[in-house]
Amino acid sequence: MEKSSIAIKVLPSEATFAHYKEKNFNDFQVVERGRTTLLMSGLTGVQDELISAVFRGKGHRIVTLDIPSLESFNIGKEFGNRGQCNPTYFTVGNLVKFLTYLRDDKGISVEQIISDYVFVTAGSCGPCRFGSYITEYRKALRDSGFEGFRVMVVSQTSGAFQQIGRGGGLKSNLSLYSNIIKAIIIGDIVNILGYRIRPYEVEKGSTDDTLKVIREKIKDAFEKSLAVSPVLDECRDLLSKIAVDRSIVKPKVSVIGEFWAMTTEGDGNYHLQRFLESEGAEVDIQPVTAWIQYLFWQKKYDTRQRAFLNRSDSGNKGLKGKSTTVSYFSALMSEKILKAFFNKYAKKLGLVNYSLPNMQKIANVSHQYYDNDIRGGEGHMEVGKAILNAKYNKSTMTLSVKPFGCMPSSGVSDGVQTVISKHFPDSLFLPIETTGDGKVGVQSRVQMMLFKAKERAKEEVESLSKRPRSEKIKDPLFWPRSQKYTTTAATILEASK
Repeated sequence: MEKSSIAIKVLPSEATFAHYKEKNFNDFQVVERGRTTLLMSGLTGVQDELISAVFRGKGHRIVTLDIPSLESFNIGKEFGNRGQCNPTYFTVGNLVKFLTYLRDDKGISVEQIISDYVFVTAGSCGPCRFGSYITEYRKALRDSGFEGFRVMVVSQTSGAFQQIGRGGGLKSNLSLYSNIIKAIIIGDIVNILGYRIRPYEVEKGSTDDTLKVIREKIKDAFEKSLAVSPVLDECRDLLSKIAVDRSIVKPKVSVIGEFWAMTTEGDGNYHLQRFLESEGAEVDIQPVTAWIQYLFWQKKYDTRQRAFLNRSDSGNKGLKGKSTTVSYFSALMSEKILKAFFNKYAKKLGLVNYSLPNMQKIANVSHQYYDNDIRGGEGHMEVGKAILNAKYNKSTMTLSVKPFGCMPSSGVSDGVQTVISKHFPDSLFLPIETTGDGKVGVQSRVQMMLFKAKERAKEEVESLSKRPRSEKIKDPLFWPRSQKYTTTAATILEASK
C-alpha cells in the first residue's frame, strides 16, 4: 500500500513580510499657521461656529463646514469602507465634499489644498467605531484623490484633551482649551433656550431670528478675545423680548441615544429635532457638556477601581508611585468647575430651573441593567436617562436615536431597554435607527408614538384644568419644570391653583 505524502508549506521568516503601516499625515508646523486654514465641524451648528470663533481669536484661519447632508453621506459611502455606521459616512463624506468643492468649483489645485488646509476633528478610543474615524478619513481622502491631506485629532480621554499631531501648529494651551469649553457650554445653553422657546413663540420665526443675532454677538466676542459675560447679558435681553404663549399643550420629548445621532441637526437624524417641533412637541436635548461630565465621571470611577494598584501598577500610564487621591480630586474639582461655568452662563442668558444631569445618579440607577464597567458609545448613560425619565416623569416621551449598525447603542436600546420598558410599563419609549435613507419609515414611527404622547399631555392638563388660575401668576420666559408634570401648560396650571 502506497504511503500518502503530506506537503508541508514552509512559511518565509517574518523578516520577509512587508507589514502594512498607515501613513499619518498630521504635520502642522508653527511657521505654517499664518497661511493654513483649519476646517472644523462635528457638533451642533452653534457650537461649531463658536469653537471656530475661539480659534480665530487665537490667530488661526478657520472655515466651519456645513452640517453634513445626504450628499455628504453618499460621498462617504462611495469612498468609505463597507459596514460603517452613519456618523462615519456623514462626517468623512462631508470633508471630501468640501475638498472636492475647493478643487472643482474654486479651481484650487490638490497640491495647494494639501498645503494650505488642515482638518481638525475629535477622536477617542474603545469599542465604538469612533476610535477608527481617523483611519476612515485617510482612506477616503486617499481614494478620492487627496492623499496627503492632513487630519489633526484632538483626543478626549477622561475629561482631558490631547492634540495628536506633530509640529505644534495648533496653539494648544490652557487658554485655548478653556475657551473651547466655554464655547461648548454657551452653545449648549443657546440650544436649550431655543428648544424651550421656539414651540411657544407667538410670531413664527422670531426665535430663530433672535438666535441668529445672539450667535453673531457671541462669535464676535470670542473672535476679539473679549469678555463674554457682558455680551450674554445683552443676549438675555433680546431673548426676553420674544413673545410666547406657554398655555399651549405640547408633549415634552426627551431625545437620547448615540452621541452624534442625537446631536446633529441635519440629514444624519432626518432633522429629528425640527421634525418633532413641526409635529407639535417640545424637544428636550442632551447637552454636549453632559458628555464632558461623563468623561470626568469615568476618571473618578476608574481611579477608585484602580486605587489598590498604586503600588504594583508600573506601566506607562500606571499608578505606581502616584497618589490616587490627587487623581480623583483633580477630576472632581474639574467637574465642579465645569458645572460652575455652566450655571454662571445659564444665569446670564436667562436659562432658569435647569440642572445638568447627575452622573453618579445615572450610574447608580443603570448599574443593575447595564454594568458601569462596559464602555463604548454612551455607555450606561442611555439606560440611566431612560430610567430617570420614566421614574421621575421628566418627559412625556423618550426617543432614543442611533445609527444603524452602532453596536453599543443598538445593543442598549434593542436589548436592555426592553427589560426597562417592562419595569416601567407606563413610559412611552421609542428606539429608532437611522440609515441615511430611511426617513419616511422613521418619521412614521415617531408620529405614531407622538400621537400617544399628545394624548397623555392633554390628559395631564385636563386633570388640572378645572382649577382656577390666579391673576397674579405671570408666565416667566422659561417656565420651571416640576417632576410631577411633564408639560409646560400643566406646570402653569398647578402653580396657579
